[in-house]
Amino acid sequence: MATIVNTTEEEPILAVVRFTAELAWADAGLEVADPEVTRLCLEAQEHILAGRWLDMASLMLASADLLLTSPSRVPDKGTFLFLFLFHLVTKAGSEDQALQITDLICAKLTQQPDDKPALRLKVLFSLYNLLPSPYGKAFVYKKALELATAGKAAEYIIPSFKNIDSFVSEWGIGNLEQRELYLAITRILKDHKGMTKDYFKFLNKYLATFKGSDDDSATIGDAKEEAVAAIIEFVKSSNLFQCDLLNMPAVAQLEKDEKYQLVYELLKIFLTKRLDSYLEFQTANSALLKDYGLVHEECITKMRLMSLLDLSSHCSGEIPYSAITESLQINDDEVEQWIVKAIAFKILDCKVDQLNQTVIISRHTERIFGMPQWHGLRRKLGVWRGNIASAINTIQANKVTEEGTQAMHGLMIR
Repeated sequence: MATIVNTTEEEPILAVVRFTAELAWADAGLEVADPEVTRLCLEAQEHILAGRWLDMASLMLASADLLLTSPSRVPDKGTFLFLFLFHLVTKAGSEDQALQITDLICAKLTQQPDDKPALRLKVLFSLYNLLPSPYGKAFVYKKALELATAGKAAEYIIPSFKNIDSFVSEWGIGNLEQRELYLAITRILKDHKGMTKDYFKFLNKYLATFKGSDDDSATIGDAKEEAVAAIIEFVKSSNLFQCDLLNMPAVAQLEKDEKYQLVYELLKIFLTKRLDSYLEFQTANSALLKDYGLVHEECITKMRLMSLLDLSSHCSGEIPYSAITESLQINDDEVEQWIVKAIAFKILDCKVDQLNQTVIISRHTERIFGMPQWHGLRRKLGVWRGNIASAINTIQANKVTEEGTQAMHGLMIR
């Protein structure tokens, strides 16, 4: 329900100040309330006449806590006060002043995150939508993330994560700002049920901000815990069969790290080796797998599918059953079962030739899609373009021949 303020003939902004002051001090009694309301109105009048909108915002924020936290207040009155403060943002004489007012509002809203976090987030997003400055929008969104985390109100901000790519493009923020953003999002998603896939996605985004340059040398060590978390999430996932983690500097640093070297080795096995390598690793490091919550049987299942992909990438289009049984360590009668699993996960397109005991591969997922895979794709596209050009030339040549034959036929008739 909208809040209506009777401004009479008084300056509209001053009328709003009087209205909110009276509301804020309503429970204090007339002896206390009247002098405070009068004082606030006089100060507001001075600020209005001088155009000091930042001071005006500071004055109005004095009433914010009472309107937001007092149980006797009508909930939409607090929202109304902040909407009025947003109006001051639009009246600011410069972008810097508008950002200063925005900073004051955000500071007030995030002071007590446990108190009505949903309402506070609603107000922050209203401010976000009002601001024309990309920098201001990025600043407010960051504050909303902090509030959602501290106030344990993640469910109110998680839906916005699907638009992060467009947000980042709109804000034009740099690599370091993106890194902070993605890290904040991963911390929200980490313990949120049903968000494992998104958690892994934003871990990747965060880790990808480390380019391995000299600028990262002082901070890349801070990414070790997230790098380990990403590896474990990939190994644990039953439907992820491709990732670029191995080539990321933030992950590669683990290879020589005394504490996390084995975790990196595990990732390398899942992305570049076959089941026998995993079984050897598990025999020597079963305690490590348990410490990270990895289930041996589930790892075997995934490694069999990974081994099947490895076979597909090294074959000439056909894989004999014998190679599959040896690599996956299964019986002959289980081959088709694993082929069906791979097709169901959409990591393999193939046909089974039962008569000749072979699997004919038409497409397979690459476990790693780095520069070698890009070069391979480029070669395939080159061959495809050449075949298309050859087909077009053949069609044109046949067309010319046909037209010549028809012309000759016409002359003979004459």
